[in-house]
Amino acid sequence: MRTIFLLPTAFLLIFLNSCREEKQPAPVPPAKPQDAATIPAAPPPPGCRGCHAEIQLDTPHDFACTDCHQGDNSANNRQLAHQGLNAKPAAPESMAAVCGRCHAQQAEGCAQRGHFSLRNEVNLIRSQFGLEPVNSLRELPEPNSPPQSKEDLVNDLLRRRCLRCHPGAAGDSYPQTQRGTGCAACHLRKTEGKLDSHAFSLPGERQCLSCHYGNRVGSDFAGMHEHDLGSDFRAPQVTKAPYLRPYGVEQHDLTQDIHRQRGLTCFDCHSGLELSGRQAAVSCKDCHDPQPGQIPPLKNLRSEGGQLILTGKASGKEHPVPRLQHPAHAKYGGKVACQVCHAQWSFNDQGTHLLLTYSSDTNPWNSLTVQSNSEAEAFLADSEDEPAMSDTLSGERKPGVWLQSYGLRRWENMIIRQDKDGIVKVFRPILDLHLSAVDENGEVIADFDNISGNSDGLLPYTPHTTGPAGLFYEQRFLRLLLPQD
Repeated sequence: MRTIFLLPTAFLLIFLNSCREEKQPAPVPPAKPQDAATIPAAPPPPGCRGCHAEIQLDTPHDFACTDCHQGDNSANNRQLAHQGLNAKPAAPESMAAVCGRCHAQQAEGCAQRGHFSLRNEVNLIRSQFGLEPVNSLRELPEPNSPPQSKEDLVNDLLRRRCLRCHPGAAGDSYPQTQRGTGCAACHLRKTEGKLDSHAFSLPGERQCLSCHYGNRVGSDFAGMHEHDLGSDFRAPQVTKAPYLRPYGVEQHDLTQDIHRQRGLTCFDCHSGLELSGRQAAVSCKDCHDPQPGQIPPLKNLRSEGGQLILTGKASGKEHPVPRLQHPAHAKYGGKVACQVCHAQWSFNDQGTHLLLTYSSDTNPWNSLTVQSNSEAEAFLADSEDEPAMSDTLSGERKPGVWLQSYGLRRWENMIIRQDKDGIVKVFRPILDLHLSAVDENGEVIADFDNISGNSDGLLPYTPHTTGPAGLFYEQRFLRLLLPQD
């Protein structure tokens, strides 16, 4: 019996041992991932959209990129695709040939307008220093460097410090002052130098303020007034750099124009027809004291039962336009401009001092490193830099930097005078300019030391700070009227 039971047990042990001794198959190592750098990149599909798939166009402009930008839309190689490329087809030098194919009237009208050419602004400064007017920016002479005459000095100021807002320049490098050129300056939006979208649109306040900042008409509409440039007079006081200054200088937050408080924007009153020269500007009285049966030529304005109603282009809200009812309008309307009573504040920058320096000594400017000009600020921030600044018309970077300071920056005391036409108006010292120039040793060049213009620099203007006149409005102007008035 024992033998019968032992034999199967022994056989089972021998069988199991033989199984253990069989070699198991070697484990297969996991496959190593192929290095991405060794994988050849697939060539992009041919055509502009192969590389620029993110570009989104509005419906009226949804056609081939090469229709405006030229280049080769059949290539998938960047060098080949960009042969003959026009990167800025809306720029002043090409907008008539490109944009003008569909928008000839608008392109031609805008190019002729002072708002686009800045001809009036340039000639006001030239005449202040006794120089002859020019017909266009192309006629503004390129100055000698360093300047050898007063005309050289003034032209250098215009080309390298003043004309940062002409439509051929892409603006300064502050976040809210960068824009396209030509037609794109108004009809496309940029953020920190990059297009928000390639969809063309009606201009908005963002585009307007990319030029109309820095204590110019437009920023007052939004209640913005620049701080003094001196470090002791700016706020907030910060210890870390960089500190974001969207328009170059920190801003006082003052009373906004009542139209903006109601949700209106620049283009509710200043139409594209006006800016392209096909329609006269609309005045306050056109809307608030219209002649019987006459409606100002604004597409967003209509009359219902004798009541004018303005529809905000941005908000879509309807605003009944109030009529002039106070007896003061009948009494003084022909003698006093509207804003003499209704402006809440005005720009009053007295004594604008501008120094062209070829010296690397920045110590005298330690408290004035904020300049509302990024090139000037970059020079003052790095004493190792050579003084140089770009010509905004030619794009050439030239020796010498224009630095700026003010004698006084205020807003509360408006300057009110009687103009040449006999009308009492608000004035501002916009041409109260004082020019100087020094060489690399800090020595005055050619007697260019605090050169002033031919007048006190005061010009009439319309503050965009409209609001209630208040109880004591007459005290602003009665001293300027004759007793019988």
